[in-house]
Amino acid sequence: MTSVPVVIVGAGPSGLAAATLLAQYGVECLVLERWESVYPLPRAVALDDEVHRILARLGLREEFAAISRPHRGLRLVDRSLRVLAEFPRDVTPGRHGYPQGSLFDQPELEAILRRNLGRHGSATLRGNSEVTALDQDADGVWVSVTDRVTGAPDVIRAAYVLGCDGANGLTRAAIGAGMHDLGFTQRWLVVDVATEAALDHWEGVHQLCDPARAGTYMRIGRTRYRWEFLLAPGETADGFRDPTRLHPLIAPWTGNVPLAELTVVRVADYTFRAQVADRWRDRRIFLLGDAAHLTPPFIGQGMGAGLRDAMNLAWKLAGVLDASLPDSVLDTYQIERGQHARAMIRLAKLVGTAMTAGGRVGDLVRRVLAPRLHLVPRLQRLATDSETPPLRRSALVTRPRLRRSVAGRLCPNAVLDGHLRFDDVAAGRFAVVTSIEPSAGQRAELTRRGAVVVDAPPGSELHRWLAEGRARAALVRPDGTVLAAGRQLAGLCRALPTPTSSAAARWWACSAASARP
Repeated sequence: MTSVPVVIVGAGPSGLAAATLLAQYGVECLVLERWESVYPLPRAVALDDEVHRILARLGLREEFAAISRPHRGLRLVDRSLRVLAEFPRDVTPGRHGYPQGSLFDQPELEAILRRNLGRHGSATLRGNSEVTALDQDADGVWVSVTDRVTGAPDVIRAAYVLGCDGANGLTRAAIGAGMHDLGFTQRWLVVDVATEAALDHWEGVHQLCDPARAGTYMRIGRTRYRWEFLLAPGETADGFRDPTRLHPLIAPWTGNVPLAELTVVRVADYTFRAQVADRWRDRRIFLLGDAAHLTPPFIGQGMGAGLRDAMNLAWKLAGVLDASLPDSVLDTYQIERGQHARAMIRLAKLVGTAMTAGGRVGDLVRRVLAPRLHLVPRLQRLATDSETPPLRRSALVTRPRLRRSVAGRLCPNAVLDGHLRFDDVAAGRFAVVTSIEPSAGQRAELTRRGAVVVDAPPGSELHRWLAEGRARAALVRPDGTVLAAGRQLAGLCRALPTPTSSAAARWWACSAASARP
């Protein structure tokens, strides 16, 4: 029987990210995936700069840049592709160090995630392994597995299990969790095409505001293109596999490109849902990604939400396994991520409804209002700003109730010295960002406790960020989230968790070489 600290069920982006982050902290983990190789068809195609920052933390900064392209924002267009409104995004590095939005091909991303995981000796990926049962007791979880090639059964003992096995996986049922429906269901046709021909369209997301057939178009790679169209009742993907039915849908974008030069990679129908699990943890088993939440795709947050889950949970779990954090900190996972996921799902619902609902009346309203949306600054920011809501109050987020604070938000990935950014220096550790000059004793004590001190001198980006939050110092967690901020440095120093053993101290001061993006 194999025994391992963490078993991860599912080798999609959420599972691979969680495994990599745990491996960076030296935690041994086993990823069990029912398929042998990467699922070959694209699903997710977009992510924002906060999630791009997580990929960089995994060690994929250059590799992801090579397979992605910045997306230039959103255009609302009519059936003739006349632009009703445009909401541009900045493609230069912003506060997180990356473009506000990026487009990519998911199989390419999963391939580099797998290769990157293979660089960590403490993580193992086992394909053709179907998890058939999870049974837990006070000390761990029994994971029953069947080899899909040989049919041989196996049982693995794990201290913790992370369920990253998607919307229809076993883990959610194993912990008795249900899905709370947030009231959005639409069936869409998804079409992926590869071509060497240049379609020569604006390289952002095009939202087709057509009462007869709402749709979306975007270029996701050098030769890859994605269309999505709202299906009418009774329609299925099978009805559009015939090129004579499919081509009229995409012809406004493909123009004079011959059908022979267009390779249809996939034609499928998907039901877009808005749902959140009612519980994300049962003792030693956790839900991440689509197992915990499902979001409509209108703001490109589906896959990214799973990566946020992994980033939030991995450092806490590593600390608990190393005895430097109490088990109770794991309760903050659903408190923090559940509220954030709900907020992003509601935003996706709002955007999707505004762009697709209402039939002919809705289309008329969009034609009248869309060209004027840029006159409303709040709506302009909603369409272009990639910043997501702060995490709610928890044992690891100290937010004042009645005044503005940066607590719960991500610390900017600011340039500190030359080419180094905040994430390069923090390297997966606690950090104290301060515009107050620490005493020599304070610096020595923080260093001893495994934290890095990041100075924010006047005029710097971090100094301005602190001032905007009415603070002079901030305690930043290993996932980049601000635990607390204030006017005094001493109080933040006291809030820093203290390692309780030499092994714990090694975890807090984890190797910058392994954790650095």
